[in-house]
Amino acid sequence: MPDSIIIDNCSPTLAGIKTGNIFTIDRSQITDIKQELRDLNLCFAGKGIRAIPLKVSEKSVLIYLYRPDKLKADLSSAEARDILLKKGYSCDSVENAIVHLIHHIHDDGSFPHEIGLFLGYPPIDVKGFMEDTRKGVKCVGYWKVYGDKEKAEKTFSSYKKCTEIYKKCLSGGRHLSQMVVNTACNRTVAS
Repeated sequence: MPDSIIIDNCSPTLAGIKTGNIFTIDRSQITDIKQELRDLNLCFAGKGIRAIPLKVSEKSVLIYLYRPDKLKADLSSAEARDILLKKGYSCDSVENAIVHLIHHIHDDGSFPHEIGLFLGYPPIDVKGFMEDTRKGVKCVGYWKVYGDKEKAEKTFSSYKKCTEIYKKCLSGGRHLSQMVVNTACNRTVAS
């Protein structure tokens, strides 16, 4: 899997400033998806980040790259739990929530709007989008904003700047593994 695709789509998650990203990769760009994901997850080992397939088809693979600790925190908010419970999620674990999301992606005729919660979008914005995609939109960037416009615009700016920096680093010869910020909770401290 080309590093450039991951950098283009997931730099804020790699940097530890975003919960997750999804991206599609054309099957012609990969030979063995299972091996590619194994290699990618080895690159991320111990750094608090994972990559999993959400949907595999003959032509493409939808990949979710995320930070489990950030996702757990995001999904534990009362607002996020309320949205997920209304959509049939059990909310007993992050892993079960991801499995439920995968089922929604496979079984629903349309893309599940609650996926915004898995990407770190504010619950108020996810809820606003779910209720009416056009009514009450304050601005549009990485997502449609229905809540705090100023905070969202600052976030969009930081994501854009992060991606620009990561692209520059990649073109300068840095490897993907060198650009993943370690946010893992299991860091040990020397005594």
